[in-house]
Amino acid sequence: MNAPIIKPQTQRHLLHRIRFQLLGGLSFAILAPALVRIAADPSFIYYSNLQITIFAAFVAHTGGFFSFRRIGNFPGVAAAGYILPTFAISYGIAYFTIFLLRIDYSGYQAASSLTLSILWYFGLSILSRRLDPYSLAVVPGGAVNRLEEISGVNWHWLGSPDTVVDRVSGVVADLRAELSDDWERYIADQALAGVPVYHVKQISESLTGRVEIEHLSENTLGSLNPNQAYIKIKQAIDWVSAVLALIMLAPFLVLIALMIRLESPGPAIFRQERLGYGGRSFTVYKFRTMTVSAPEVANVRSLAVTKPGDSRVTRLGRFLRRSRIDELPQLINIVRSEMSWIGPRPEATVLSSHYSVALPFYRYRNIVRPGITGWAQVNQGYVSDDDDEIEKLHYDFYYIKNFSPWLDIIIVLRTLKTVLNGFGSR
Repeated sequence: MNAPIIKPQTQRHLLHRIRFQLLGGLSFAILAPALVRIAADPSFIYYSNLQITIFAAFVAHTGGFFSFRRIGNFPGVAAAGYILPTFAISYGIAYFTIFLLRIDYSGYQAASSLTLSILWYFGLSILSRRLDPYSLAVVPGGAVNRLEEISGVNWHWLGSPDTVVDRVSGVVADLRAELSDDWERYIADQALAGVPVYHVKQISESLTGRVEIEHLSENTLGSLNPNQAYIKIKQAIDWVSAVLALIMLAPFLVLIALMIRLESPGPAIFRQERLGYGGRSFTVYKFRTMTVSAPEVANVRSLAVTKPGDSRVTRLGRFLRRSRIDELPQLINIVRSEMSWIGPRPEATVLSSHYSVALPFYRYRNIVRPGITGWAQVNQGYVSDDDDEIEKLHYDFYYIKNFSPWLDIIIVLRTLKTVLNGFGSR
């Protein structure tokens, strides 16, 4: 006898269908304002600037839509919060290109299309949350109990293969556990019926943004090595942008250095040996935010960690840390190809040696270039003890496993928010 089939929640509303979302968005955000303008002046349909603007808006809207959907797949992403920046970037690129090419366009159509695009997807997001809360059915057995600690999901714990749950987004099971024949038939039937079936580890990672580190974990391509092509592309983008940033920010950086020297004795730039890309050590540069330690104790592990309310932090240093301005000298490290804008934070060599003893695969985090900001920083903030460090590794390994431009975009947007609210600074 076949197991009862769960009808997927994705079939419940048109709101989730790509065709409805995209075609509705194009009609509401591009066609509607054009028709309003044409109704006021029918001859306007023949104007080349309207036609060009509609074409640019079509490209920008479509690009923004697929980018928004891709970004929304990452854990911890409050999708509605990324609608504005995603579409602002896509439309900005499209119309900036038109501006550079000196092509005439309709300002009314451009502004209306951007505004209505944002309103359309905000509306869809609100309706989706109200009509379709995220629900998952859980097959008992194995390591599924860990899911109880994850909030934000309606978990339906199945009691038997005959249990029927009304409309869920998928079924979760520990596919590596020794499940009974009945449960295996149940899982197979759900998959054949089109219900998404997730391995518990996969769904845990996608909801928390962390990779458990009991052992090294392969990426989605079945390899321990991140995408080598993207590593090269990212390095080129890092280098060019860092050179431009250094040129533009040079007067500001000099001013900050002078202020540091005036506030307390010692050099303006703090230098420290850290472990970086490929497990090689390098000297990291930061603005000094603390009083100068005595040379004989500077390398003590306890002093390499900044505690909450650390008395060594100067008054100006607190501001520099909160605003992340103290990190700007690391542009030099990026130009020297020692660091990236985005990646796992480089640890002091004395700390790396300590953690490597406790975790044999700790050095795996150095398979990509360390960054000024990273996935752990925007999710966790600053760490100061071994337990926090292990949690940070969960985030670092997730970043390496899902190494992609999409994840980097999310980190950039979250970093901007972090700079504004001072999250994680000490």
